[in-house]
Amino acid sequence: MIRVIVWNEYLHEKENQVVASLYPNGIHGAIGAGIAKEDVQVRYATLDMPEHGLSDEVLSETDVLIWWGHRGHNQVSDEIVERVQKRVLQGMGLIVLHSGHFSKIFKKLMGTTCDLKWRAVGEKERLWVVDPSHPIAEGVGQFIELEHEEMYGEHFDIPAPDELVFVSWFEGGEVFRSGCTFRRGQGKIFYFRPGHETYPTYHNQDVLRVISNAVHWAAPKLGAKPVYGHVKEPLEPIKSV
Repeated sequence: MIRVIVWNEYLHEKENQVVASLYPNGIHGAIGAGIAKEDVQVRYATLDMPEHGLSDEVLSETDVLIWWGHRGHNQVSDEIVERVQKRVLQGMGLIVLHSGHFSKIFKKLMGTTCDLKWRAVGEKERLWVVDPSHPIAEGVGQFIELEHEEMYGEHFDIPAPDELVFVSWFEGGEVFRSGCTFRRGQGKIFYFRPGHETYPTYHNQDVLRVISNAVHWAAPKLGAKPVYGHVKEPLEPIKSV
């Protein structure tokens, strides 16, 4: 069982009738309902909860954290950001969606500004699969086409991704690295671009399939446990001492 937390600042849905009509159960509710499977247990956390819903206990019981944020980036406690970073370095998977590129946690893990170009006029987006063999792209086809989305354009100020899975083309002509993987410590990170709040992106089955695939990819796998610190006893005799 993969234990997933879908985190959403949950601000737009309370203040914007368009967003509320598209996501009556919140953006987090739509994502959670779309990825829930027999082997995936979904829980939710929001900005207004104590400790943003991300206590040490909750994070210790989380295999993958999905993060959606936009207006409330600066309202996220630095203490919680440190806590999430620690869990990622220990092996928890992190999936960052859309405007989460500007979240404190993503910028901290990337070490860059994570800035980009943008335009919100509802233009067509075509996400091309540029790594068909990657498990995150399984079952998607050559591309995903979204009738209306916010444009993000290069240059995207991030480190070179470990793997590039999707590249977007927009109706206005811009392109963007829309599906990027990174490893930090023992944890896996996937950034996935689409998901502007005023469009029904998280009802698109291909988008939900990518997020579901990413959950399975990012979930911790059993492997060698790293050992750090002072080694008192050498494995072999050291004759030069």
